[in-house]
Amino acid sequence: METPGDEARDAGSGLSTCGEAPMSAVPPDEVFDVPPVPLHVVRSSAPSLFWYLTEPTRCALDVGEFVATRSMLRGAPAGDGHPVLVFPGLGAADSSTVMLRRFLSGLGYRVNPWGLGRNIGPTRRAVDGMHALVKKVSSEHGPVSIVGWSLGGIFAREMGRDHPHRVRQVITMGSPYNMSDPVQSRAMPAFSLFSRLHIPKDEFPPPESTRPPIPVPATSIYSRTDGIVSWESCVEEPGPRRENVQVASSHLGYGFNASVLWVVADRLAQPEGTWTPFAVPPGMARMYPRAA
Repeated sequence: METPGDEARDAGSGLSTCGEAPMSAVPPDEVFDVPPVPLHVVRSSAPSLFWYLTEPTRCALDVGEFVATRSMLRGAPAGDGHPVLVFPGLGAADSSTVMLRRFLSGLGYRVNPWGLGRNIGPTRRAVDGMHALVKKVSSEHGPVSIVGWSLGGIFAREMGRDHPHRVRQVITMGSPYNMSDPVQSRAMPAFSLFSRLHIPKDEFPPPESTRPPIPVPATSIYSRTDGIVSWESCVEEPGPRRENVQVASSHLGYGFNASVLWVVADRLAQPEGTWTPFAVPPGMARMYPRAA
């Protein structure tokens, strides 16, 4: 099983590094004619070197916090049993999301790993496999929610765009889907290393800023102390069924951070067909930085 330290050595557990999100090779279920909305102006700068160098240490602190707050997390909103898919980040496999998946299973969800081995980017196997997984699980158990860590979140958003009637909602954790410049990710070398195995560039989608809003509810969890990807690349203009939630977390620690887990549980617990923005529970304000 991978440990947080393993993820650090595996190029930062999950990041897209090309300013475009990987695109599926399968036509979408339906084309939505939705006018584009203005997005945040994304600053083309690298994450702080200090936050980058302290990622492994801060990840260990996030894991420690998870252990210390398990009794509190037992009070997270319970699930309704609907299916949830969890996608890992770049360089990581399903072992990196074990804690997250166990937490969600304990809340009552039917949790599925992505089951496609180590995530090395948009390979043909990964692209086709994700489409097949979404179709299979949704056909058997109803619309799925997808939780994606960094690059896994970019993939999750593409599944939401391509299968809006099969995807209930998308939750991303430190996913730079709105990246405009490769400098905004320190995982560019790792992503480039695998690029010869990826689908052709002409199958990638256009930049996020040129696309209509994602047609399913979407929550973007981000941290200003993310040392792997620029936090500005992880947010979009809030709107109907779209939100950005700021947390204090390392990039490697998103899947273990107590404030992140609470947001994920809260978002998944919303009744199907309804959606309201995340509200910090009473007594937990210290866990959530005030958004800029």
